[in-house]
Amino acid sequence: MIKQGLNIKLGQSLSMTPQLQQAIKLLQLSSTELEQEIQEVLDSNPLLERAEENQESPASSEQASEINSEKNEVSAEMNTPEANNESIPEEMNIDANWDDIYDPEWKTSKNNDVSNNASDFIETMHSAEQGLHEHLMWQLEMANLSFQDKEIAKLIIDYLDDDGYLTESLVDIHQTLEDVLLIDFDEVEAILTYVQHLSPVGVAARNLGECLLLQLNQSHKEHTLYKKTVRLLDKHLDLLEKRDYVGIKRALRVKESELQNIIKLIRTLEPKPGKLFNESATDYITPDVYVKKIKGKWQVSLNGNTQTELRVNSYYEDMLSTTNQQESLPKDTTKYIKENLQQARWFINSLDNRNNTILNVAHAIVENQLPFLQYGDEAMKPMVLSDLASQLGVHESTVSRVTTKKYMHTPRGVYEFKYFFSSHVSTDTGGECSATAIRAMIKNLIAKEDPKKPLSDNKLTNLLNQQGINVARRTVAKYREAQAIPSSHDRKAFA
Repeated sequence: MIKQGLNIKLGQSLSMTPQLQQAIKLLQLSSTELEQEIQEVLDSNPLLERAEENQESPASSEQASEINSEKNEVSAEMNTPEANNESIPEEMNIDANWDDIYDPEWKTSKNNDVSNNASDFIETMHSAEQGLHEHLMWQLEMANLSFQDKEIAKLIIDYLDDDGYLTESLVDIHQTLEDVLLIDFDEVEAILTYVQHLSPVGVAARNLGECLLLQLNQSHKEHTLYKKTVRLLDKHLDLLEKRDYVGIKRALRVKESELQNIIKLIRTLEPKPGKLFNESATDYITPDVYVKKIKGKWQVSLNGNTQTELRVNSYYEDMLSTTNQQESLPKDTTKYIKENLQQARWFINSLDNRNNTILNVAHAIVENQLPFLQYGDEAMKPMVLSDLASQLGVHESTVSRVTTKKYMHTPRGVYEFKYFFSSHVSTDTGGECSATAIRAMIKNLIAKEDPKKPLSDNKLTNLLNQQGINVARRTVAKYREAQAIPSSHDRKAFA
């Protein structure tokens, strides 16, 4: 039997108010994303405006007509025939140039320089980057080929990967086309040869050797070592991949100096001809804070270019300040203004909190990583998110949001906030060394090594242990690979 009754429980819960949700959202946005968010809010809230904008006169009759439709006050000055005649002339001299009356918005230069004319602007205004597929298709459309040959070439181009290599065999391509175009295998081979000589040269190759040979035949036939380089790429590419230089010299019957020249020639070739078209547009980073040393002291400041000053429109705000004005407005209008006024104030406060939090975190990072600013990566101290959260008296998730997609401009370069956080490794003296410092040490040791006797991971581990850093070989290998540094075998130069 269920007994009914009343129970009282005492507990805590976190209520995510709209204001808190908005503050959290703004905190994790990058400077670019924040500007987009600000613009969206400005477009949706008429009571919010940029501080640098010229505030219109409170007596504007157009604003009054928007707020109070009952008054229906329209500016007489803007609707007079004289004003209209000033804007659009009824009669224009037939010999006059349109540009003499109206200045086109797309003019980019005040002078008449041909290089800055309107046609150049129109052509580049909406230009987009061209991929490998589009680049090859454009060349194909310009070629004087039959319909059948173009269809074969289009299918071959469709089977290219991002690096420009052919991913399907000619047999499969021929079988795909055979029932439709009734073509011979020789025709497919001929069109493949044609595509391989399009720009970039070496595209549509079936393997690395063929790709390099296509480029070698195109540009280096007159080279004194051309024939021996062809033999190396055609017959002994496996020896080159293994860096078996002794075997290569034996197979080609060349001396050390000749082999070095052959390797230099091969390095001028592009193993991935489609690479140029796969590079994305450069994404420029805008620092959120600047760190400078002024008169012996490190100072941190927000980037003024990323700070947008907002304010509440004073005209609408004043409409709610007096009872008479509120009573003269419809209830729906008053409610609408009050809601947007509250949202505008919340948004401005959230922006201020975001800026203050970023600045506080940046100050704490600089305070903890002064050795890095003075001496570089090898002096980086170990630091985790919880350390900074305890220092600032905030939650760890807050520090995580602030350090994501936020950048600091220092005399040593531009770094993401997260760069200053790393795990630690113990030392013989009982201290700690950051993972960033260890990676920098490994990089410096490899940079100073003898190219003919590169340092193995075991040797690097021993050298670090000699400096009092207790690190395992697998950790050294992980840090080396994280910096895209090849193994000692792959770094070895000519024997």
